[in-house]
This record gives sequence, structure tokens and C-alpha cells, in this order.
Amino acid sequence: MPIMEPKTVSAMNKAGGKGEMFITHLLTPNEMVGKCEMLAKVRIPAGCSLGVHQHVGNNETYHIISGKGLYTDNGKTYEVKAGDTTFCADGDTHGIETIGDEDLIFIALIISTK
Repeated sequence: MPIMEPKTVSAMNKAGGKGEMFITHLLTPNEMVGKCEMLAKVRIPAGCSLGVHQHVGNNETYHIISGKGLYTDNGKTYEVKAGDTTFCADGDTHGIETIGDEDLIFIALIISTK
């Protein structure tokens, strides 16, 4: 199987967040064969965030690779760092903001619950 060339896209003020973030898609929709909606490496620069949003018909997991962030889970906020894993169930809300001077980098996995 050939090695895939990941595609990185930029998103501004995603879900009402602050600033720019970068999403590197690690698998294509064809490779996920309808089992997952997204597997990506996400980079949120210092001072930026992904706004609080609801998941409907899917759930999402973040695994933090580097940096620090404030993770909001259904209105409660927690500090996250490298090695931490979060989970947002179908119907729940979450968001994340980079804190400190280092970019926040994590793997995001969205799985359909339909």
C-alpha cells in the first residue's frame, strides 16, 4: 500500500473559536469506508481556539501530543497536556483553547454513531 500524502487545511474562527487552526487529514473518506468521519492531526497556535460545539450523530476523541490547552466539556473546563485523552459523546458539547506559548497539537478522531 502506498504512503499517503496528508492534506493540511486551514480554518479560521472554527466553531466560533479564535484565530486560525490547521487540520492535517490522515485518512481519506474512502480509506475510512464509512466507519469514521475524520482522523486528523490538529495544530492550534498559541492564542487560538476551537470554539465550543455540539456533536450530533457522532462522537469525538482528542489525544494530546504536545502543548497545553483548556478543554471545555459540557460547560466544565479542564487543563489538558501531552498524553491526555478527551472524549465527547454524541449529543455533548466540547471545545479547546491553546494556553501558553507552545502550539497545541492533538490527534482528533470522529466516529459516526448512526
